[in-house]
Amino acid sequence: MMNPSPSTSVSGFLKFVAGEVEKLDDLFLSDNYLMSVKFLEDVLSSLRCFHSQLTLLVQNLQLPLGDKWLDEYMDETSRLWEASHLLKSALSSMQIFYSSASNIPSLIHHHPGLNPQSCTQVIRAINACQREMIALHQENRSVAEIKVQTLSLRFKENVLTTSESRLNRYNGFREVLYAMRNVSTLLLAILVSGLVYCWPQTSFNQVEHIELGASSSGFSTQLVASTANLQQRVANAIEQVQSQPGILVYELQGSILTMDELKMELEGLMQYGGEVIHINNIIHAKVDKLKSCLEVLQCGAEGIIGQLDDFFDEIVEGRKKLLDMHVL
Repeated sequence: MMNPSPSTSVSGFLKFVAGEVEKLDDLFLSDNYLMSVKFLEDVLSSLRCFHSQLTLLVQNLQLPLGDKWLDEYMDETSRLWEASHLLKSALSSMQIFYSSASNIPSLIHHHPGLNPQSCTQVIRAINACQREMIALHQENRSVAEIKVQTLSLRFKENVLTTSESRLNRYNGFREVLYAMRNVSTLLLAILVSGLVYCWPQTSFNQVEHIELGASSSGFSTQLVASTANLQQRVANAIEQVQSQPGILVYELQGSILTMDELKMELEGLMQYGGEVIHINNIIHAKVDKLKSCLEVLQCGAEGIIGQLDDFFDEIVEGRKKLLDMHVL
């Protein structure tokens, strides 16, 4: 017997989402870096896929017209819309940083050697990027402190402790919506921590742990378990590596660290004086690493912005389809 399509049955949808969350868990485990831009792209792609499948499922459930289910769907898609705008705004601000930082490798590669004047020019460029990063962190923090609360990036209700009569209402739509709120909350928390701002030992503590119960279907139990596993894995990884609040995306962190190290190397070489400062292998390696991090960051950020633009269109289209169905 063929498995039910995720877009035609509640059980098929829940099983599909659980499987995709487990894939994200595997990707995170196999990723070489915490919060790589590639992993964050995959998280956003999964969030878009879940929303698309949810919209298709709702169309197939033959829900009653003029009832509360539509308001609940609209509320959840509004949350996704606002969170996507937050992510896009943060990425647009980040563009200023990596555009400026990309000039640093060019300044060094332009010369076979650096005289004190050109070396000072590179250090000034690094200082300017560091100031831009401080401003970016301050701006993102002030916005995130508000938005993390208004977007409700925590598990508000345990789907498995909700009464079966409530879960089964609207042909199982309530069960799907409660489960999806938990999943989307976690995925949004990951994206915000990676691209906007993360506080050590607090951001994922706001996403409450879910205790498994016996009042829901096996597919819901599987989904909640896979979601809790991913949440715990990400929380543990952040606790191990992050000591200061900030933007977690690895390629940005790598760029910041490499610029700091490069600046220290240049300042050390300048102490020896001379007309020309030889660009040694250490400096070459750090410049190459900086260039690589910035290229991956820029490519990934542009890809995520493109995904977010598509997501906006998908949310609008999904809401229109259900509103049209509602008035027929």
